[in-house]
Formats: sequence, structure tokens, C-alpha cells
Amino acid sequence: MAADSEPESEVFEITDFTTASEWERFISKVEEVLNDWKLIGNTLGKPLEKGVFTSGTWEEKSDEISFADFKFSVTHHYLVQEPTDKEGKEEVLEDVIPQSMQDLLCMNNDFPPRAHCLVRWYGLREFVVIAPAANSDAVLSESKCNLLLSSVSIALGNTGCQVPLFVQIHHKWRRTYVGECQGPGVRTDFEMVHLRKVPNQYTHLSGLLDIFKSKIGCPLTPLPPVSITIRFTYVLQDWQQYFWPQQPPDIDALVGGEVGGLEFGKLPFGACEDPISELHLATTWPHLTEGIIVDNDVYSDLDPMQAPHWSVRVRKADNPQCLLGDFITEFFKICRRKESTDEILGRSAFEEEGREIADISHALSKLTEPAPVPIHKLSVSNMVHTAKKKIQKHRGAEESPLNNDVLNTILLFLFPDAASEKPLDGTSSTDNNPPSESEEYNLYNQFKSAPSDSLTYKLALCLCMINFYHGGLKGVAHLWQEFVLEMRFRWENNILIPGLASGPPDLRCCLLHQKLQMLNCCIERKKARDEGRKTSTSDNVTNTYPGDAGKTGYQPDVGKSWDSWSDSEEEFFECLSDTEELKTNGQESGKKGGLKEMANLKPEGRLYQHGKLTLLQNGEPLYIPVTQEPAPMTEDLLEEQSEVLAKLGTSAEGAHLRARMQSACLLSDMESFKAANPGCFLEDFVRWYSPRDYIEEEVVDEKGNMVLKGELSARMKIPSNMWVEAWETAKPVPARRQRRLFDDTREAEKVLHYLAVQKPADLARHLLPCVIHAAVLKVKEEESLEIISSVKKIIKQIISHSSKVLHFPNPEDKKLEEIIHQIINVEATIARARSLKAKFGTEKCEQEEEKEDLERFVSGLLEQPEVLVVGAGRGHAGRIIHKLFVSAQRLTESSDEAAAMAPPEEELKRMGPPEERRQNSVSDFPPPAGREVLLRTTVPRPAPYSRALPQRMYSVLTKEDFRLAGAFSSDTSFF
Repeated sequence: MAADSEPESEVFEITDFTTASEWERFISKVEEVLNDWKLIGNTLGKPLEKGVFTSGTWEEKSDEISFADFKFSVTHHYLVQEPTDKEGKEEVLEDVIPQSMQDLLCMNNDFPPRAHCLVRWYGLREFVVIAPAANSDAVLSESKCNLLLSSVSIALGNTGCQVPLFVQIHHKWRRTYVGECQGPGVRTDFEMVHLRKVPNQYTHLSGLLDIFKSKIGCPLTPLPPVSITIRFTYVLQDWQQYFWPQQPPDIDALVGGEVGGLEFGKLPFGACEDPISELHLATTWPHLTEGIIVDNDVYSDLDPMQAPHWSVRVRKADNPQCLLGDFITEFFKICRRKESTDEILGRSAFEEEGREIADISHALSKLTEPAPVPIHKLSVSNMVHTAKKKIQKHRGAEESPLNNDVLNTILLFLFPDAASEKPLDGTSSTDNNPPSESEEYNLYNQFKSAPSDSLTYKLALCLCMINFYHGGLKGVAHLWQEFVLEMRFRWENNILIPGLASGPPDLRCCLLHQKLQMLNCCIERKKARDEGRKTSTSDNVTNTYPGDAGKTGYQPDVGKSWDSWSDSEEEFFECLSDTEELKTNGQESGKKGGLKEMANLKPEGRLYQHGKLTLLQNGEPLYIPVTQEPAPMTEDLLEEQSEVLAKLGTSAEGAHLRARMQSACLLSDMESFKAANPGCFLEDFVRWYSPRDYIEEEVVDEKGNMVLKGELSARMKIPSNMWVEAWETAKPVPARRQRRLFDDTREAEKVLHYLAVQKPADLARHLLPCVIHAAVLKVKEEESLEIISSVKKIIKQIISHSSKVLHFPNPEDKKLEEIIHQIINVEATIARARSLKAKFGTEKCEQEEEKEDLERFVSGLLEQPEVLVVGAGRGHAGRIIHKLFVSAQRLTESSDEAAAMAPPEEELKRMGPPEERRQNSVSDFPPPAGREVLLRTTVPRPAPYSRALPQRMYSVLTKEDFRLAGAFSSDTSFF
């Protein structure tokens, strides 16, 4: 049994050779991708126009396939072209060679400045590349390369695809490709050689022609002519120093404090180094034939001055150091710091000595004393000196972040009124504004920053400069401390803050600007109130603060100081207790004795008579009362208020409470109205306050006369509505004796506290929109001097992008960095334009036509990858380029310093005509940094009777490497 079982087990070990192998699966996947992309058959396009490889649109499709576990990416690169009519041409197309083979001989697009390397080497408009999917993977062994090539060949044959298919081999940085293209009875093999060191015989045209001919192996005795295209690239790196126009900032002057006020209001601009690092001159000899030119290891006819075509490209310096960009970047870095101002300057920097601390501890008792609190009249310089003294006390005299000169200069720039003896009024703060309708001035609306003539804007620029030139973060913290001290000084001394528009906070501006405006509002109210109580007559009542009206004959309790009266809400009411009693008694008697006694109350707080309106009950003229202005609000206060109202909920009680909170201003106005118009009714108030809610109709009375009869609107008649409740609650109290709607003392202290606790990082975030605003204005100003169309578009994009980002309360750092990077790019572009204009001397051109040509040439260098030089070496731009190269050569090869410093024009005169200069030891041009040679011909391969097909070989020689890229076609039908 054992013997019988052995043969049976062997029978079942049969290998199934019909199962597809990994190789066959890979070929099938390649075919599937080619079919999906519809790359089957021959699709002939239009002949390639000149420059279409650069100006046209290139697109690509990608897919991923795998050979066993090894993943490949398949990418189809193609030039987008208009479709051609295929009808009636199908029979003709049968024997036509593939499009890519025809493109091998096309001479319209040699050396495209910006294209895929295979496009430059082979002149293809469409091709497919199979490459390892991961950057680290590579096909290194020869057997794997052959396996992939055979897979490509089979896939092309099976599908009938006539698009060239390449496989990337070796490491990706070597850019080595092999490939194949198949057509009806023809095939093109794409081969490549990449060497680190070039054999000597291939450094010249003669050696390259030898290798090309040997590779073709043409059996014909008179070899068909070979078309030759040559390009030599010369690199100019040694720019002479005087060609760079940017003046570096005088740092010594800035650090020494010898800087005018205007300097602090301006941002710097320009690159600190030449933003153009190299100029590449490409000299091209197109359409040469083998017998015309000699180029071997002994002699060469290829003189760049004789080249028929010159083209130039500039290499831009990588991330050139630009002043404006550095300013903004350094300021933005503060946003990421976490230290507080006290931690930066030293925790006890602003503490007083023991005696002074004792004085502060008795501050509250001083406030309650009956005698007025004396206010010290300090100047800005005295305050600076005091603060500096306190800092130096803990650090040593020389360690203070900002010296007195710089600090005084900045403070005088921020507060110009400090220089004069008389403080400026609030009205002067808005003088000399640019026209409000101008687009540039209104940019702050879009950026949520501050007007360009405001204190906030100036403060942002000063902090930027302090951060960059005068002590960095410590300098910023020091200036901010001084600024906060100045704000408190102005509040305590009723001095308006300059550079702020009058009126309530502008919610279109940044929060810091709103806070400063709020503080100014507080100063205005306090100043008006203090001035009002000093006035003995009521003639000085103005619209600025109507609450001061009607104070005639009223004097507060003599035992109280006016300062403590104005700064304490409780004391404000306590001193008026006797008056309140009189008023309350009057109110009660009004209730008991009817309207007669009510009407006998003395009217108070009248502003002026309202036209022809009279009170409905007694026919007395209706007077408009002096009312309190509504409390100004900053956006954070509005948010707090809305949160409080939202938390009250939707219940009836919550809604009632919400209505009462919102009707504080209405109640105040009703009380003022009652005081000004004794014996009035709600209807009288509505006729003045909300005329639409009082409806008048013509009716016929009992005597048959047409009379006007009025009544309240439907909403006013709703039982227990807010207006009726408020009217019943309101007492006849003039505005001056009412509880203040806007407690300027409390609000000012809140603002001053808010400013004092701001960290430098918080401050930088508040002011960053102003800095970006200033940078955009600076860029626009500089661009207007150069007029670069591409830059104008980018500036519009920056404004659009910034307006979206900066309107959010806390914009993301990444988005802010994008804006800053865009500004830096624009600055670098403008600096490049100036550098090129200086190098090519556009301003020195006397002839208008030549100047226009040069300006067009320079703008082309900025916006295009490569620019053709009109007239080559004999044109105006060509002559300037030649001089630049001659000058650089003299600098590098001449040991005579005087000769090295001589201007290029004198050098050319001294050296004589070009023929003589060529005989000199110093050539006008350095050895070419790159030599490119294109060889083309059409010969029958592999046999004399084979079809004549295009052959092409591209060669490039640089200092680093040598590359040969050949496309050799052969006849697969007749061989």
C-alpha cells in the first residue's frame, strides 16, 4: 500500500502554467491605464508653434500601479492643444509616423526655458512616465531595468499606443530615463548616458558628431547632412558694488537717537543685499550644418559676440533680506512671547520707595477728605524721567531699555501737543486728515486697523521700530509702560488724547483704538463736567455734553470736593439728597393735588423750544429737554452686554428684566422731558420722541368744525408695555441730577486697567493689523514709482486676503504668516526691478526709444523665465550685457586694482575693437557654464533600404555632470 500511495501523491503536484504571473499582471495594469486615458492609436496634432512649450498649458494625470509589492506611479504629461478635425484623414494616417517622432525634428522649441526635462531633451509634446512611487525607491539593477523596458514594449505593442513611454531608473536626483515609442512598422528607442566626469573627446562638437554617427550606424556612404543647434550659457556673478542702489539704514544714527520725528512714522523698504544673484546669458546658433562651423579641442568658431540669438534670464537670490519684511516678521514674533511687561522690565520696576508706598496706601482716605485733592501738573518729559528713574533704580543707570533721547523723540512724535504749553483741544486731533473718500485712507475699514493719521497707527509704527532697532522686546515693554503712564496723566489732568477722532468708539477699528477713543470720551465728559460746575451762568450749555445744562443756581455740598464728587457715584447722589427730597415731595403733592400742583413745578433742564408744538393739556409750548448722551461702547463691552442679555433666558420675567435693562436711556429721557415740561403727558413725550407712534386724524367736532384729533399708536396702547411702565416710573428730574448713564470715571479706570495689564504679545496682536496696513500702504507707494503690472495684481490679492483674515477676532498665525510672506515677496520683486534698472541704466538713457526698449526688457526679465535680446550682442541691451561681462572679467583676472575699478566704458575704449580684444589674454566672457548641443538628421535604419526616420541626440555639459539623451528610430518592417 505504501508503494501504491507514492505515485498518487506525485500526480497531484501539477503546476498550473495558465495562471498569470506578477510580470503579466503588471503589463495588464499598464495596458489598462493607457486604455483608460484613451492613448490608443495615432492622434496627429498641429505643428508646434514657436514658444508654445513655455506659453502653453501643461497638464498631467497620475495613477498608481504595482509590480508585486513594488509600487509605481504612472504620469501622463501633455500640452493642452485645440482638437483637430479627424474626418477624411483616417486612410492617410495609416502610414504616417507617430507624432512624437515628427516632434524630434521640430526646431521651433529648442531649449524651452521652463518645461519638464524630457521636453527639453527630446522636444516631446506628450509622454507617459513610469517611476517608483516613493522618493526613496529606485530601480538600480540592469535586470530590473530590462524587465521594465520589455513590459513597456509589450504594453505598447498590445494597445497600439503611439505615445512615448518612459521608465525612470537609478536615483531620482539623476533624472535618468529610458523609453520607447512604437508606430506602424517603426520604433524609437530613447536612451540616456549620465556621467560625473566627461571624456575629453566629447567636450567639443567634433567628438559629439562622432558618437552620434557611430550610434546611428548609417549604411549609406554619403551621410545625410546633420542639423546642428548649439547653445552656450554664460553666468555673470560678480556684480560691481555700485550697481546696487539700496542705501542701508544708518543704524548708528537711529541708535544714537539722532532721528527726526518723521523717521518714526515711516517704514523702511528695500533689500539689504542684491536680490539678483546671477545673470545667465544664453548664446544660440540655430540651424547650423556640419561643414559650416569648426569646434574641436584646438580651435572654435563659436564666439558669443557672433551668435545670432541672445537670450537672458536672471537668477533671483533665495530669500533676500528685505527691511520691510524683517520689520514685520520681527514684530510678529512678539505675538508668540508669553512674558508680561513686569516680568520683562523687572517685577518691581515701577514700585515706589517706602515713603511713596505709604502714601499710596492712604489713597482711599485722601479721596474721602473734604479738601480738594491736588493734581500735580507734570510734563511728558518729567513723567519719562520719573519712570526711567524707577527702572534704573532696580537695574543700574546704563541698563534701561530706551535712553532718554529716543524716548522723548517718540513721545513727542506720538503726542505733539506735549511740546506746546497749552494742551490741544479735541477738535485739532482730526485736522490734516486725508480725504475720507480716498481708497488708501479707508483701508483701515477693510483691515480693522486704525486710520493712518491716528495715534494707534503711529504707536504701531514706533513699536515696530523700537523692536527692531532699540532694545527689542524690552524696548517695546518700556515704551508701552510710558504710554500707559501718559494715558493716566492725561485722564487725571483733563488733557485730550491727540490723533483720535472725536465721538464714540469706531467699531470698524481695532479694539485698542476703540479703548483709546473710549478714554478720550471719558476725558471729554469729565472735562465738560468740571468746566460746567465752574461756570456761574447757563449760557455755556452746549451740545457736546447736554448733561451740564441747567446747573444754574445749583451748588453741591460745600463740604465735598468737586474731584471726589465727580469720581464717586455714591457721593454724587449723597450730596443731592436734599434736592431729591424736594423733588419727591413735589411728586407726591402732584399725585395728591392733581395736575395743578404738578404744573406748578419749576421747569428745569430746557434746551430750546420745539417749533410750534404745545402740550396737549395746558397749551404751554413744548420744550426739548437737555438729555444725557447714551453711553459709548467698545466691541468687547457690546459682547459682554449681549451675553448678559442672552443669559436672562426666554421666560416672561427674563424678558421683562431685559426690557428694563435696555430702556435705561428711555427712562432718563422721560425724566428730563418731565422736568422741562411740567404737566406733560405720555402723548406729549411720544410726539417729540417717536412721532410715528402718535397718529393724528381730521375729525368733525360737535360744532361741525374739522379738527385734528390724535391718539397713540396700537403698540403704545398695549397694556403694561415698556413705554407706559417707564413713563409711570419716571420722575421729573433734569439730566444734571440724574444718575449718569455713562460713568466716565469707572469706564476710564477700566480702560486704564485694561491697558496696564496688556502683555507685549497682546499688544502686538492688537497692533498687527495696523502694521500690515502700513506695510501695504508702503508697498503701494513704492510700486507706484516702478509701475509693475504683476505687482499691482498681487497687492490687490494681499488686500483682499487681509480683509478676510483680519476681520476675525483672533486670526490664525498661519494665515497671518501667509499675508506677511506675500508682502515680503512683493518687496523683493520691487527691489529686483530697481536692481535691474540700475544695472541696465534705464534712467541714464538719453534716447527715448532706447529707454523704452530697455524698460520693456527689464520688465520682461521680472515676469518671464527668459527674455530674447533684440539685436543679440549688437543691440542696446546686448552692449550693456557685454560691458557687464567685460567688467566682471577684468575684476577677476586683473591684479591691477586701478584697472579693476575703471568703468566698463573706459575699459572697452582702452582695449580697442573686438578683434583686438580677442587677441588679448583676457577674454570678454568666462568659459561657458553650460554647453548644449542638439544633433538631428533623417536616415534609414538599420538597413539601406529601410525607411528614412528621424534621429536626435541632445548633449549638455556643465561643471557637475555630462548627459547624452538620444532618440534613435529604426524600421521594424524592412530591416
